[in-house]
Amino acid sequence: MIAKMNTKNLMVFVAIACALFLVSSVSASTITKVDVDGVSVSSEDASVIAGESVKIDVWFASTENDSDVTIEVEFEGEKVDFDAQTSSFDVESGKTYKKTLTLEVPYELKDEVSDDLDLTVTVDGKSIKVVDSYTVRVQRPSYNADIKSVTVSNTVEAGESVPVDFVIKNRGYNDLDDLYVTVSIPALGIEKTSYLDDLVTIEDCDEDCDKEDTVSGRITLVVPYEAKAGIYALEVQVSNDDTNSVAVKQIVINNEYTSNVVVASTKKIVEAGETATYDLLLVNPTNKLKVYRVVPESSADVSASVDSSVIAVSPGSSKSVTVLASADEAGEYEFNVNIFSGETLTSKAILSMSVDKSNSSISSPIVILAVILSIVFIVLLIVLVVLITKKPEKAEEFGESYY
Repeated sequence: MIAKMNTKNLMVFVAIACALFLVSSVSASTITKVDVDGVSVSSEDASVIAGESVKIDVWFASTENDSDVTIEVEFEGEKVDFDAQTSSFDVESGKTYKKTLTLEVPYELKDEVSDDLDLTVTVDGKSIKVVDSYTVRVQRPSYNADIKSVTVSNTVEAGESVPVDFVIKNRGYNDLDDLYVTVSIPALGIEKTSYLDDLVTIEDCDEDCDKEDTVSGRITLVVPYEAKAGIYALEVQVSNDDTNSVAVKQIVINNEYTSNVVVASTKKIVEAGETATYDLLLVNPTNKLKVYRVVPESSADVSASVDSSVIAVSPGSSKSVTVLASADEAGEYEFNVNIFSGETLTSKAILSMSVDKSNSSISSPIVILAVILSIVFIVLLIVLVVLITKKPEKAEEFGESYY
């Protein structure tokens, strides 16, 4: 009797459970499809590349009305997770919705070229909550020379040597053959290249410890003495026939010698036709002999020249050069004196000249007064001479008369 009652109760419980299951199966909202870059994740054929961004399409079928619904996708890594979420939207019962999200693939492949990654899709609303998980294959990029670090002083002086330390690791699917590294400061036009040899995909000391997946090194650049003070971009570039990677660091260059020419006085005041003289000091702050060319810029109004157009300056010393300039007409003039080292323009001196009318001009008040005084003096001199040289008349003679 008891056994029959237990059997009957069990059948009722199973019937109720089946009914509830059927109802929930019919009425439950579901995620019907998920594609990663156009490949369905349900087939477990989807594969992504570490470090890249992928497009994820999610189809969602709702069996009820709901509002403030969002769809979130997440790649779950061991060290870091990447997720993206849609803005909220409303859904109606019996309708299917598609949302597209962009998600970055985490790069956590250390000792493998590929591995499985969990992708979680969550649909969440006021009354709807659906969570599904999928497995996606993640693999390294085909070729990837990863610049792990660049170490360089933040501040350097013009003329100094700058050591640049770097660490490079092969984080690609394939070996990297014949790698080169180039360190440069493009704004200054300086660079240096070094050969790095080969880097294997995964280092395996059991087979050959000479084959490594990581290399470190140092390249030294020399900053030109004529580099202007400021902030510059220092680039480290690693490349071969298959890949190219660039890392950029900001450095500050100081330069106490903003120009290699010093002018005692940049402006002169002269008369028309008179020669103005300027003294220039050429400075060589480097540790090598410098040969400078001094080229003044003449024009139709100003004639300019130098006493020495080619000057050799010893390391750490200076030499003077004289610039001569003149103009025939009164006015304000400006001209340049260019300093070249080889074919490079290293500095430029801007000189000016104020030219007055000549003092010999008759229009000068001083000259006019001098002329008048000279004329008066000459007239007086002539009168004096005339007076001195004039003979006096003889006195009239009267004879005696007798009566």
